[in-house]
Amino acid sequence: MKIDKKIIKELSDYLDEFNLTELEYTEKDTKIKVSKNNVSINSQPITQDKILGAKSEKINSNKGTEITSPIIGTAYHAPEPGAKKFVEVGKKIKKGDTIMIVEAMKTMNHVPSTADGTVKEICVSDGQPVEFGQSLIILE
Repeated sequence: MKIDKKIIKELSDYLDEFNLTELEYTEKDTKIKVSKNNVSINSQPITQDKILGAKSEKINSNKGTEITSPIIGTAYHAPEPGAKKFVEVGKKIKKGDTIMIVEAMKTMNHVPSTADGTVKEICVSDGQPVEFGQSLIILE
């Protein structure tokens, strides 16, 4: 069997071009799999909180109490388009109140506040993708 280096080079270039970590190519009885280590500039270091299960509330003396996303998904400020937002800057909320919805895999997950307080800042836009542990709102 002769290996076509041109195909491997082309597949390797596709990894970079489309920001992929793995690519598989099959043609008749030939199967080529190209992969690379996924090292991203945007990657965040893994902390003990992430390993053990991050708390959804962080206290920062400069900012206030941060309510973070419990999952990866898309954040929404209201239960449906055009509806009243769950929270706005200056609104007082209680522990357990829904602050946002994070949609993941077509499931709408209500994110409850983990503390009482007044909304000081909303950290994400409506419809913005969010990561696990990313700040959603900051309370005073």
